[in-house]
Amino acid sequence: MSGIAERKARAVLIALAISWVAVAALGPLIGAHGFGLGELVEENGTLSTILWQIRVPRVLLALLGGGILAASGLAFQSLFQNPLAEPYTLGVAGGAALGAVVALQFGGSTAGWGLPLVAVAAFLGALAVSAVISGLAVSPMGINTSTLLLAGIAISLTCSALILLIQYVSDLTRTFHMVRWMMGGLAVVGYQEVLWLAPWWLIGGAMLMGLRWELNLLLTGEELAASRGLNLVRLRLTVLTATSLMVGSLVAVTGPIGFVGLIVPHLLRRLTTEDHLYLLPACLLGGGVFLALCDLVARTVLAPAELPVGVLTALLGGPFFLWLLVAQRR
Repeated sequence: MSGIAERKARAVLIALAISWVAVAALGPLIGAHGFGLGELVEENGTLSTILWQIRVPRVLLALLGGGILAASGLAFQSLFQNPLAEPYTLGVAGGAALGAVVALQFGGSTAGWGLPLVAVAAFLGALAVSAVISGLAVSPMGINTSTLLLAGIAISLTCSALILLIQYVSDLTRTFHMVRWMMGGLAVVGYQEVLWLAPWWLIGGAMLMGLRWELNLLLTGEELAASRGLNLVRLRLTVLTATSLMVGSLVAVTGPIGFVGLIVPHLLRRLTTEDHLYLLPACLLGGGVFLALCDLVARTVLAPAELPVGVLTALLGGPFFLWLLVAQRR
């Protein structure tokens, strides 16, 4: 990478880091009701509770969740060498959602080691889908991208059908809970979800950053990368484990939020570079800023009512997906 491109990538990273901090500091203050200086330091009162127990955790959850989705989308696009790959289009988010819905319908509150059962079920669902699409798309001759996308679509449709079946046989209260949860949302009270998600953001991000050189080498092509000593099997397993861990933990607390992993990596490639040394941390920061801003719009555009952020990202992602298809044809 040239010196000019490297300086540009570093400047974008610094700008994203500043934006991340700015959104974390100012995002909670924006909404249907503004906050003055008194509410920021007040220890008791309704406005103080809304600020510190609802808005601040929500913004932090968006910053972590958006980074997870963007970094996972980038990892999938690099691993499968397909610009349309991301957790939502490949069915990984659908598998996690199916696991979580099954846990909501049939499970208890906690699983082994004190972990939430919904989170464990979502992680297992994401891991199972990752294994299936890898088995279908990966062959000794390489990765069949057409099979990859078709397998992702088929798995997503199957998971959606099973979720509808579970909702149909559930009682009214659980069905409403599942339907609302499937829209994807960041409405939380307190910091339990943030504390649950933060370690997976750190662990998954660190695992992917540790593979940055392998992912860069994979951009040259599987045959050339293998001839230079790259262990493709180990790389696929590690990336799929890291992304499943991240996506499963996120879907467990927010529901499926689509297309963030598709939009953000493509935008940041144009601003930075293909080098994962810069692109991965840019996705971890930029994805969070993107989702936090989308959530800000979602909770203010129809104020005092709130639009689920998953609905808004789907509205943005559908046209973006079509634009990528048209760009590929050209």
